Amino acid sequence: MQQITTCLWFDHQAEAAANYYCSLFEDARIVAVQRTGEAGPGEPGSALLVTFELAGQRFFALNGGGDRAFSEAISLHVNCRDQAEVDHFWDRFIADGGEESLCGWLKDRYGVSWQIVPEALPTMLADPDPARAGRVMQAMLQMRKLDLPELTRAYEGA
Repeated sequence: MQQITTCLWFDHQAEAAANYYCSLFEDARIVAVQRTGEAGPGEPGSALLVTFELAGQRFFALNGGGDRAFSEAISLHVNCRDQAEVDHFWDRFIADGGEESLCGWLKDRYGVSWQIVPEALPTMLADPDPARAGRVMQAMLQMRKLDLPELTRAYEGA
């Protein structure tokens, strides 16, 4: 069991959000749904806490109510093997009501921020050659969805 688990606070969409996230990832599942009893809070039988896993990482989705809003201060980072995987996640989030941001960031339809990043990018940005790393950074700063072939061209100086 992991010692630290991220808890996402929703108004009343926790179960829908957890099911949605599980539909995006191959290795995902709902682990448990704790439902509200007669004493509340919320409607009896409604989801209070949903435990789910994405790629082996456990999360909680809580229907806490109120006016809590997600911000970019916390985001979920998705390491993508290649451009096809970047495209899969990015395009699906956006098609399902998400909102694009810059440098591979987006907000999903629930307001949760995600970073959709090709796994090669951190290595390119950490290159000991400042010219190579700088070209990649400059290319990335111009993008919304990250374009691995374009980042690779910048890295190679092409």
